[in-house]
Parts: sequence; structure tokens; C-alpha cells
Amino acid sequence: MFKYNVRGENIEVTEAIRNYVEKKVGKLERYFTDVPDATAYVNLKVYTEKTAKVEVTIPLPYLVLRAEETSPDLYASIDLVVDKLERQIRKFKTKINRKAREKGVPEREVEVLVNVEDSSEESELEIVRTKRLSLKPMGSEEAVLQMNMLGHNFFIFEDAETNGTSIVYRRKDGKYGLIETD
Repeated sequence: MFKYNVRGENIEVTEAIRNYVEKKVGKLERYFTDVPDATAYVNLKVYTEKTAKVEVTIPLPYLVLRAEETSPDLYASIDLVVDKLERQIRKFKTKINRKAREKGVPEREVEVLVNVEDSSEESELEIVRTKRLSLKPMGSEEAVLQMNMLGHNFFIFEDAETNGTSIVYRRKDGKYGLIETD
């Protein structure tokens, strides 16, 4: 059974909103054979330009489900986020089943983590291009400049300060993010 942590930014989380979130996100529980004790973190934001953003994160022992959606209607954003999460679950189940078939494990012996019927949305993950690169030591600011010069949305580099591999990326809001590895 999911527990819910519903927060609102620039909006009061009313009982009606909370019930709608719990009803919609609760539908995801049917995809699990053994419903885990997990907390669904739901963040609702309303912006001055009258758009609503909904972020949902559900950390599970074997998977982290996370999706966000922005639209003019809060309830529509909630519906769209749940649709995204359902697609993630289907994709995960397909991946688990494919690995089991490749290893030759009989269906009855496969530990089914999620109970989803095969969907027509299944798509093969096909790598169509491979690139090799050598990482140049640089700072994050230089990496952002390199990324922009290449016209990419992300850039991998060796952090000159930590000597670790890092990634800079362009966020949806136009700002930049940095992922540092251990």
C-alpha cells in the first residue's frame, strides 16, 4: 500500500486535491503483485502564468518511478503524470521479461516484480549509433560552453577539480544541471 506525501507550492492542498491524487496514483498499485510499502512523493506547483506542474517520485527497492508534467489544469497534469508512470512500469516489465528469456529462465521461475499485461506500446530499445570519446579535464562552466557550441542537451567531461566523470545538461527551464559521479 502506498503512503502519500503531498506538498503544494503556491497552492493549498485541499482534501479534494489530496483525494484525487491518491485515487489516481493509487491505480499504479494494481501493477504490482506484492504491493510494496512505498511512499509516493507528490509535489504540486502553481505558477503565476496559470500553469500547474505535478511531480511524482516513488522510490521502490528495485526501481525509482519519477515523472513530472506541466499543463494549464492541475487535474490534467495529475492524469498525465500517472500515464507516464504507467508507461515506465510497462517498460520495466518488458525489460525484466526480455532478460529472463535471454537467460533461458522458464516463465514460471521468473520472479514477476510487476503484474502488467503486455501492451502494444512496447518498443524495442535499439542503439542506432555508438560514439567513443576521450574525456578532457575541465570545469563545469567550460563544459556548458562546449555543450552549447555543439548544440547538445548534455555534455560528459572529466571534472578538473574532482577528477571524476561529470555531466552537465540543459533543464526544461533553460537553466543548467550538473551530475557528479562518485
